[in-house]
Amino acid sequence: MSLIGIDAVVFGVADMAEAKRFLEDWGLAQVSATADKLVYRTRDGSEVIVRPKDAADLPPAIEQGNTVREVIWGAENQQELDKSLATLKTVESFATGADGLPRVKDPNGLSLAFRVSKRTPMVIKPTQPNGPGSHQRVDERSPVYTQAHPVNIGHVVLFANDFAAMRAFYTEKLGFTISDEYPGHGVFMRCQVVGVHHNTFVLNRPGKPGINHVAFTVTDIHEVIGGGLAMSRKGWKTEIGPGRHPISSAYFWYFENPLAAPLEYYADEDFCTEAWKPQTFERKPELFAEWAVAGGIDGTTRRQAHGIDKSGRGHA
Repeated sequence: MSLIGIDAVVFGVADMAEAKRFLEDWGLAQVSATADKLVYRTRDGSEVIVRPKDAADLPPAIEQGNTVREVIWGAENQQELDKSLATLKTVESFATGADGLPRVKDPNGLSLAFRVSKRTPMVIKPTQPNGPGSHQRVDERSPVYTQAHPVNIGHVVLFANDFAAMRAFYTEKLGFTISDEYPGHGVFMRCQVVGVHHNTFVLNRPGKPGINHVAFTVTDIHEVIGGGLAMSRKGWKTEIGPGRHPISSAYFWYFENPLAAPLEYYADEDFCTEAWKPQTFERKPELFAEWAVAGGIDGTTRRQAHGIDKSGRGHA
C-alpha cells in the first residue's frame, strides 16, 4: 500500500484562543501560533493545523460549527506517493492546490490532501504487564503520568452520507484494507496490509455527513488514564471514558473540545498482518465499549464523576 497514515488534520474553529489552550493542555508541541493559524505537532511530527472557520482559503466544511476541514495523508516517499496519485487522478475532483499539494474530495465532500510524510518513525516501549508465572516488568514500577504527549494522529472516524460510496472510495481509490465491519453500517479500514487496526472508520448516517472523532495515539493505558485525569483537572469535559473497545482492543478516553467533534486518547490497539481475519459484527453499544465510565473520572478526587452519556453520537 502506498499511504502510511494521517500526516495532518486541518480544523476550522470559531475561537482560536480556546483552540490554542486546548492543544497545549492536550500535550502537543507548538510549532507556530498566529491569530490566523496554529500549528502543533505530536511526538512523531503529525500536525494539527487550526484556522479560523471563515478563512477564505479553507476547504468547505461538510457540517456546521467547529470541524475538520481537511485530512492530509502521508506516503513514505515520492515513489509511493506517485502510486497513490496514479489512481487518484481518475477522481473527478482531483486538483493541485496553491500550496502544491494534490487533493480530492471523498464522497462526503471532505477534502483529502496528499504529501510525502513529515513524520519520524518511532519505536515506543509501553509498560510491560506482569502475570502469574510471566513477569515482564521486574524491579520496576508502572509509571504514573501527569500529562499525555500523543505519539501520532491514529485515526479519523467519519459519518457517511452515502455509506456504500464511502466504503468503495476508501478501499478502491485509496487502497485501504478492511479490518472489521458492521455490514451496511460501519467499516474499519487501515492504510497498510501490515499495520494498526484502523486509520479510518466510516459509520452510516444518511443525510448527515460529518466527523465522529479524531484519535491520538498514546503510549499505553497508563498514559490514557494520566492524560485524561490531567485534562479533567484543567476543566475539559469528558464525553465518555475511560473505557475499552472490544473491536480493536484499544483503551480510550474522549473529550469535548473547541476544535471539532470529540478528540480521543487511545492505546493498545490490535496490529494486523496478512493473517488477520476480518470479522463482521452487529452494530450495538456493547461492541463500542466492553466497559466505559460515563462522565469520566474527576481529576482531583480521582473518582468517577457523576454523569450519563447523552451525546447521541452513535457510539457503536
